[in-house]
Amino acid sequence: MVIGVALDETADDVRPLVEGISFPVLLDRDHLLAELYAVSNVPTVVWIDENGSIARPNSAEVGTDMFFDYTGVRPDEHLNQVRAWVQSGTLPADAATEIADLNDDEIDARLAFRIAVHLRRIGEASAADWFASAVELAPMDFTVRRAAMPLQGMDPFGDQFFEFWDEWKRAGHPYHGIPRS
Repeated sequence: MVIGVALDETADDVRPLVEGISFPVLLDRDHLLAELYAVSNVPTVVWIDENGSIARPNSAEVGTDMFFDYTGVRPDEHLNQVRAWVQSGTLPADAATEIADLNDDEIDARLAFRIAVHLRRIGEASAADWFASAVELAPMDFTVRRAAMPLQGMDPFGDQFFEFWDEWKRAGHPYHGIPRS
């Protein structure tokens, strides 16, 4: 079974992105799943077996060619790996990859992000300071930096995002997960 989890504020934010998707998509407004699995970028895929154990840890995978023109990444290899796992139990060699825990700054950034989101939800202007603190602590973490954009009135696919994307690429695509080859 495939289950999607959106790290967005409202179902309305997610709705245009899930049109035509046939699997359930859950909304994780508080980014609990991202914290639990040390997700620092989206999309991220975690394979969990029928016993609830991680069969293959975080990997930056895509399920369609939607962003191929921009990323150059196609889903074919990953989808073939999923098929092999489902049909024969065969895991790819990278399934044994150890994923580092979040470091102290990343943990603090997520706490600052949560505080900012809460303050924003109750209408406190100081939320902006907490978003800034979160970004300063974890500047390459998409689940913090990009997620803060729409919550601060920025277009998550606008100029600020593409500036961040370029900065992230120059930094070597930092990611908590299996590196994409």
